[in-house]
Amino acid sequence: MHQYPLSCFARTFAVRGLVVAALAISGFAVPMVAQAQAGGHAHMNTGQTPKDMHASMMNMQQQMDSVKASGDTDYDFAVMMRIHHQGAVDMAQMELDKGKDPQLQAMAKEIIAAQKKEIAQFDQWIEQYKKQKK
Repeated sequence: MHQYPLSCFARTFAVRGLVVAALAISGFAVPMVAQAQAGGHAHMNTGQTPKDMHASMMNMQQQMDSVKASGDTDYDFAVMMRIHHQGAVDMAQMELDKGKDPQLQAMAKEIIAAQKKEIAQFDQWIEQYKKQKK
């Protein structure tokens, strides 16, 4: 068994903090840029999209919160990042379904392709990890 300088709780807290920070940066970067480019008056879709995006992020956060730390940083990282990546796929799909901007539509397609590839890699790693632990 590896000795890690951080407790299981501290590692889990650190991983979740990094994921939340990444989401915050990626989630708020586009609206801030759009607002700046529009002279401070970015057009906001007044439909369900903000609520849907928020619900998607809350679902992802609930899934991450339900994960019990295993004490193995590699495994915990793979499980948490898989959830995070699925959240990105879900949000990108909302952009494809409801968005209008061609540049963001193209980005959403790229995000879905890249994140699905990485989800498959995480799934494969997790499966191998579980087989080795038996």
